[in-house]
Amino acid sequence: MATCVRLPRCGAPRLRPALLGPRAGGGAPGPGPLRTYAPGLPAALLRTDSFVGGRWVPAAAAFPVRDPASGAELGRVADCGAPEARAAVRAAHDAFRGWKGALAKERSALLRKWYDLMMQHKDDLARIITAESGKPLKEAQGEVLYSAQFLEWFSEEARRIYGDVISTASREKRALVLKQPVGVAAVITPWNFPSAMITRKVGAALAAGCTVVVKPAEDTPFSALALAELANQAGIPPGAYNVVPCSRRRAQEVGEALCTDPLVSKISFTGSTATGKALLHHAANSVKRVSMELGGLAPFIVFDSANVDQAVAGAMASKFRNSGQTCVCSNRFLVQSGIHDAFVSKLAEAMRASLRVGNGFEEGTTQGPLINEKAVEKVETHVSDALAKGATLVTGGKRHQLGNNFFEPTLLSNVTRDMLCAREETFGPLAPVIKFHTEEEALVIANAADVGLAGYFYSQDPAQIWRVAEQLEVGMVGVNEGLLSAVECPFGGVKQSGLGREGSKYGIDEYLEVKYVCLGGL
Repeated sequence: MATCVRLPRCGAPRLRPALLGPRAGGGAPGPGPLRTYAPGLPAALLRTDSFVGGRWVPAAAAFPVRDPASGAELGRVADCGAPEARAAVRAAHDAFRGWKGALAKERSALLRKWYDLMMQHKDDLARIITAESGKPLKEAQGEVLYSAQFLEWFSEEARRIYGDVISTASREKRALVLKQPVGVAAVITPWNFPSAMITRKVGAALAAGCTVVVKPAEDTPFSALALAELANQAGIPPGAYNVVPCSRRRAQEVGEALCTDPLVSKISFTGSTATGKALLHHAANSVKRVSMELGGLAPFIVFDSANVDQAVAGAMASKFRNSGQTCVCSNRFLVQSGIHDAFVSKLAEAMRASLRVGNGFEEGTTQGPLINEKAVEKVETHVSDALAKGATLVTGGKRHQLGNNFFEPTLLSNVTRDMLCAREETFGPLAPVIKFHTEEEALVIANAADVGLAGYFYSQDPAQIWRVAEQLEVGMVGVNEGLLSAVECPFGGVKQSGLGREGSKYGIDEYLEVKYVCLGGL
């Protein structure tokens, strides 16, 4: 067993290098050597190789995965390139022939078994998420439950893929509509929800009868590989679920290989708008089906009629979950003049009272580190730009004393539309407040962005609620509510925030083709 070493700054221990032996009971070969990882991480779920065709496959090179809280190396993971990506696609393509022919009930049962295993290992999976992403353990536990629920949901949706019978104008003809799986799906996921973003896509794909190749984010590959281990234990057939991790250096190469491979029929991507556009360009040459959940710039509007305390509570939930690193986090707070000062004062008070920065494994931590140095620099840039242009610093505003990737939760007032924090997604713990006077003005500001993923507003006026909900140019609206994601509800945006929907009964349609069959001579 590895030896425990205490980290001097946060008190969280880490382990020295360990070599883990083969897994008992046969099956896929055991994982390769793990260099350094946090305490209590489950050896049985920590995998370092790619997972292709039901086997753990090493790569010629490996890349380090680091704890964003300390910078310590958690382990080294297979650094796959284009050849490995293409091999995974071939494995998925070979498996597709059998998987698409499985009964819906059979696919449902296997997804349900995968869900059951996630629930059995929920604490281990949460520790992996916290170790590689830095998010507080309580939030990681919530993500695991959310992630598993997508497998549960789509295990049920697998048996509800219905076709149609259409009446025709001819007595001799009958018209049928079939829904069939599109084929191999390439799934490219982000680091901020390293488990849930996989199951939300893969659950739908497998339920529909598709097979998948997952390229996880380079910062958080361990969650994807742990899910592969559990999928294997659940009996998901070899080749139906494949994982090809890679370093940042090879991400473009692997992404291009997946998007241009003629055996891939579907691309599903969550990430930045810029990367999404590049992947769309690659996918266009072979006209692949594409669904994308891209960047956001969520407005959070507080009208004079709002309950201030409720609005503050909603702002705290919406803004500071995962230290502001979610695509649906409120990015711009628009507060009407009559309630502005009270809202800013109460929000500042709530931030000082309830937000605690620290290592995600420490009890009581609500704000973990940002994912890397580049993320911290972006928050710093947005804060310094706003202050230089006349914003007022209410609280926070700099790197936290813990150093590394920690940043103080920050509140700015007197923010104007020309500031970077009002025009760009910050992806950090920064809450900029813009004062407005009329409903029309608020809608103009909110809808000025070229993206539209989520939006929030607080009002007690029923007529205003209908007007604003209908006029906000976003894919999802929270009315008097700061948290809106749910497995039963469609997730996605408009404008440059993406294409298609995930989750809900609509999510499975992204992986199905509609086929019309005309029966004649009757």
